[in-house]
Amino acid sequence: MSTSLDGLPVVVIGAGPVGLAAAAHLAERGITFTVLEAGDTAAAAVRQWAHVRIFSPWRYNIDSAAARLLTDAGWVRPDDDKLPTGGQLATDYLQPLADLAALKSSVRYNARVTAVTRLGLDRLRTAGRDTMPFLIRLADGEEVLARAVIDASGTWDTPNVLGASGIPAHGETASSSFLEHALPDVLGADRDRFAGKRVLVIGAGYSAANTLLLLAQSPGTDVTWAIRADTPARTYGGGSADALPARGALGTVLREHVEAGRINLVTGFAVQTLSPLPGGGVEVSDGTRTIAADRIVSATGFRPDHTITTELRLDLDPIMGAARTLAPLIDPNEHSCGTVPPHGAAELTHPEPDYYAIGAKSYGRAPTFLLATGYEQARSVVAALAGDWEAARDVQLDLPETGVCNSNVPVESDSIDGGCCGTPAAVEPAGRGLATGVAGGLLSTPLTLVSVSTPAEGEQAGGCCS
Repeated sequence: MSTSLDGLPVVVIGAGPVGLAAAAHLAERGITFTVLEAGDTAAAAVRQWAHVRIFSPWRYNIDSAAARLLTDAGWVRPDDDKLPTGGQLATDYLQPLADLAALKSSVRYNARVTAVTRLGLDRLRTAGRDTMPFLIRLADGEEVLARAVIDASGTWDTPNVLGASGIPAHGETASSSFLEHALPDVLGADRDRFAGKRVLVIGAGYSAANTLLLLAQSPGTDVTWAIRADTPARTYGGGSADALPARGALGTVLREHVEAGRINLVTGFAVQTLSPLPGGGVEVSDGTRTIAADRIVSATGFRPDHTITTELRLDLDPIMGAARTLAPLIDPNEHSCGTVPPHGAAELTHPEPDYYAIGAKSYGRAPTFLLATGYEQARSVVAALAGDWEAARDVQLDLPETGVCNSNVPVESDSIDGGCCGTPAAVEPAGRGLATGVAGGLLSTPLTLVSVSTPAEGEQAGGCCS
């Protein structure tokens, strides 16, 4: 079988922030490409947490090549210092990017990828492998050929399980009707499923914190928060000493709700069993204690899905599930979001030539991914595919030592100088009472900018912006 790679596109899997950044860089270099997006719109996953405000301001959420293309088309750039919601990120930046003439005809929606392999070759065959095109099979059976693959499909669709041992807890699958994905819109579109119910939130990251703060305002809702750790100190973070104002406020207000009894905290709780209750709801057990709930929010993080590439030769770290060379650079036991070293195509390379996983998927199980990191990955990988190895190796990344995560805590002004990089102002609660309403899906506890501070020593950050 002989098929030339000439004229075949680079296939990008996923039309999220990093996938579209790769498309922008490919367009700038004049490389033919096709973006395959499983959803029916750009940024389909981002839109599922549209109500959540991001910790980092606009300046850190826009890719450089995307900005150039958009500006040339007359796009009005958002205020660099404002903090966008997921919905604003999608509608004000990502959809306009996907709709540009340079990209639009090459972006395909409702095109879910189910397998990536080499045409006529399984993973055992070596001879001629680097000269055969990739074969990408879609859910409807269509097959697409490509000269290279950039997998930016992310991890949103593959959340971690509740079971403490990394596998589903007993009864978890059978109890799926009681489970909610991370970051439900509990005061908006999903309100009816939570108001007045017994709700259990499991997880110690910022996704859990966001949901807990909103649930604390849900009328008549009984809120329980279960974590495996013996203390919630990491979730509470640095409070007013945090370099990211919105994140510091998140921990401060969460602590106040727990101490006031509006949120019932259960520590040292490792989920073992889920069992339906005769009167309705589900009982969750750690083998000793039980918690009864009507709804469970699973905020336990995410993991990559490598099942679509089982016939490719990938060299994955056995712990992280990331490229072996990249894994030690992103190990959350050693690094926070901001201490990850610059990396690009060289660290993302696998034994399978011209296949690259970038974005959140590239980090495997590590929760330290930053959007700015994904943009630099996209730039470097596209440079490598263009044969510009000097540019591919010239990886430059200026990251904060604190993470860039999500926040539902507003500030009196949503412009915060410094944002995730540099030294921004800190925040602290201005009052104990709740405001009269919720605007834009944000927690309406008022906060005031008060001072300037630096990151806490040795701070670790998880659940970073994706």
